[in-house]
Amino acid sequence: MDMKTLARALQLKELSQRSIELLVLSACQTAEGNDRAPLGLSGVPLQSGARIALGSLWPVGDNAPQLLMTRFYEALQQSGMTKAQALQAAQHALIAGGRYTQPNAWAGFILVGNWL
Repeated sequence: MDMKTLARALQLKELSQRSIELLVLSACQTAEGNDRAPLGLSGVPLQSGARIALGSLWPVGDNAPQLLMTRFYEALQQSGMTKAQALQAAQHALIAGGRYTQPNAWAGFILVGNWL
């Protein structure tokens, strides 16, 4: 998906009538920017009115991000947990699990926007 396609999708009437709290873009390099788009694909939801986008800064595999996202959503279910704390908890869970201890598996994910 490119930035224009995502922007058009976010402008659909069904989506524009609701506020998007969190949009997760867990594919490779969705938060990597350039001179024209400093936040990469993750910046598009913010420009469209989403409060927070979660993206990755570098290429990631399939297994670690899937587990990271599962742990992230589980942590979000806990009362009083901010999105930043949930991401940190998910990252710690991957490290503690022993299989994904290398930072390239979990450290590339960032929250953009109001992440509290």
